[in-house]
Amino acid sequence: MKQRRIAILLGVLVILSCIFLYDRLWGPKSESSLDEHLINDFIKLYHSSGIHYRTRWLGIPTLENPCDMWAIQEIITETRPDFIIETGTYKGGGAVFYASILQNSNPAGKVITVDIKPQYDEAAKLKLFQDRVEFIEGSSVSDEVINRIADRIKGGKVMVTLDSDHHMTHVLNELRLYSKFVSPGSYLIVQDTSHNGHPLKTDYGKGPMEALVEFLKENKDFERDPSREKFLLTFHPGGYLKRVR
Repeated sequence: MKQRRIAILLGVLVILSCIFLYDRLWGPKSESSLDEHLINDFIKLYHSSGIHYRTRWLGIPTLENPCDMWAIQEIITETRPDFIIETGTYKGGGAVFYASILQNSNPAGKVITVDIKPQYDEAAKLKLFQDRVEFIEGSSVSDEVINRIADRIKGGKVMVTLDSDHHMTHVLNELRLYSKFVSPGSYLIVQDTSHNGHPLKTDYGKGPMEALVEFLKENKDFERDPSREKFLLTFHPGGYLKRVR
């Protein structure tokens, strides 16, 4: 009798296992849920590999993935800003990349990049950087920096990308300050919204995504543009904001 019960139990377990596997692998499911699962797994795999630390533009580290870089170059080419404001210069790879695209989409375009200290020695050797990039040293949310940028960009079409301190309080402060610079039809890009389990760095704490959600509650001039995530791999989910009014 005992052996029969064990056999029945094992049979039930096998049947349940088969049902589970069928449902996961071949059963009906919404395309969006399957895509989200696969995409998040790949983003985590890609990030854990550290490839973004070895990704360079013209020899300068960018800390980006090529899908986001491609999406950003499409935005620059379509909108042709006169100024791209970047917070978080680091090694200067991002600034050089933006300058490269501007060189062909808006020959008069400039990149204004902000960081608390200069670390871009190699980038500064490039003529492209010398001709098109303007560095401002200081906190991205200080009155001095904000006033200098406001004076510099007067009358120009402006795009902004935020990539400095990623904690929620700082990013929300940046969003409130720099959103005023963005021209209608142009973009405000909040980088690394993937932090804090979206799907990366689950123990990070409130960061860019949480700041973005709060910002969109109080500012109706911007809307998310999910079309910019068409390459699926992104470190900035929901972070491509278009100024619609």
